[in-house]
Amino acid sequence: MRNRIRLDLYNQSGYSRGRSGAIVLLWWLVQGSLFRFSLHPMYKWRNFLLRCFGAQIGQNVQIRASAKFTYPWKVKIGNYSWIGDQVEFYSLDHIEVGEHCIVSQRSYLCTGTHDIYDIKFSLLTKPIKIEDGAWVASDVFVYPGVTIGEMAVIAARSTVTKSIPANEIHAGAPAQFMKIRFESADELIYMREVMG
Repeated sequence: MRNRIRLDLYNQSGYSRGRSGAIVLLWWLVQGSLFRFSLHPMYKWRNFLLRCFGAQIGQNVQIRASAKFTYPWKVKIGNYSWIGDQVEFYSLDHIEVGEHCIVSQRSYLCTGTHDIYDIKFSLLTKPIKIEDGAWVASDVFVYPGVTIGEMAVIAARSTVTKSIPANEIHAGAPAQFMKIRFESADELIYMREVMG
């Protein structure tokens, strides 16, 4: 074949991690120790550590100790949201989680990929957004550039390759529409009011 991948030509000169290499290494050290080995109910402590490194964390957010954040300064999590065990925020680009959201255990939010048509295998990044009241169930993979709409649900072990409209339930690999979450407008309005 004439066109071959040349990983020796790969570089990230056009990409910014958003902080110096020293800060990145310090975060990885803190995440692998003070964060990772904190006790189960120490949500405020973990939120404090994330805020120290630039994450925007709302009130009463519950993040498990085994969750991982590549670059916390590119992460925003709204009030009362839950982040489960072994969830990974591969935050090469921005990840925004709204209020009253659930990202369940072992889910992977991936903001980075590569250009498969470029012989240099160039890095590509796109942000991810999860809107208020959405639930990303266990072991879901979310592609770069995806928005999961308000009150949407992604079923366990799904692969989300494109944005999901509000108030819809999707499942599968790739995730496909299954049904509406709240059938009546009154239910949806009520849930929005409860969430404040």
